Amino acid sequence: MFFWGPGAAGSWLRHFRPRSGTVGGVRLGTFNVMHGRSLTDGEVQAERFLDAVAGLDADVLGLQEVDRDQPRSGQLDLAALAAQAMGAGDGDWCFVPTVFGTPGESWRPADIARPGGQHIAGERPAITGSHEDDAGEPAYGIALISRLPVQEWRVIELGRAPVRSPIALPGGGPGSRARLILLDDEPRIAIAAILDSADGPLTVVTTHLSFVPGWNAWQLRRLTRRLAEMDGPVVILGDLNLPGALPGLLTRWHRLAASPTYPAPAPQVQLDHVLARGPIGEVRAVHCQRTPVSDHRALLVDLIPSTPHTP
Repeated sequence: MFFWGPGAAGSWLRHFRPRSGTVGGVRLGTFNVMHGRSLTDGEVQAERFLDAVAGLDADVLGLQEVDRDQPRSGQLDLAALAAQAMGAGDGDWCFVPTVFGTPGESWRPADIARPGGQHIAGERPAITGSHEDDAGEPAYGIALISRLPVQEWRVIELGRAPVRSPIALPGGGPGSRARLILLDDEPRIAIAAILDSADGPLTVVTTHLSFVPGWNAWQLRRLTRRLAEMDGPVVILGDLNLPGALPGLLTRWHRLAASPTYPAPAPQVQLDHVLARGPIGEVRAVHCQRTPVSDHRALLVDLIPSTPHTP
């Protein structure tokens, strides 16, 4: 059984106080954390990761390239650390593995039981599968963390590209050069949470799409088709591996943030996106924030309720 839940990171974690922003406003964010590794020294440190997430001050945050029990990241549970940093309540955060093992080395798909391609979690953010002996096995996937109460969780299958593609991996420390390797694509999924916001139910989705050209576009279209079944406003947060305005053009959803996010030291291209469908309020500010970890910058959008129309 897989159980990714609160408390797994240990009682030594610091507690962070939730932000006190504009009443009715919300900050949404997406952050590819590159398993918490720093470009400065190539290391993964729990305190540094906590500070990085807390510094984003997000109310809802989608995370990609998230490690759990990986030797390369000190067996840390990065999703649990992020939830602690944000002050997320029990049941209001969820980590879903896409693979067991280590990407780029040896791994196998995480065979999560999701009947009909969609799994609805129970009272706690738990994903249950058929491998009862997988507890403690290195895992890698995505996470969604919310300070707003979560009414319902869903996981949506998006498939995987059947071909290898060249990928540039950043160096492991100061002065080290990036290396180009051929990688098999891992399974791709999306996590959706129906949130209880001040303006009613809001569905927020996070995903990390394929690095294989063409397949990422197909996965995004597949995701938006599935989300057509959801009522009310919907927001997608994620590393879509698609540049600039392309995700908005493919989906006809609103692009809430236009800012290059990669590579972190001097961003040249926007791979990380916030897309919206329906009445989600007005964008008050956009932040493309560099942190002490990752080769991506975090992308944050501050929303405020739309001004009511006065006749």
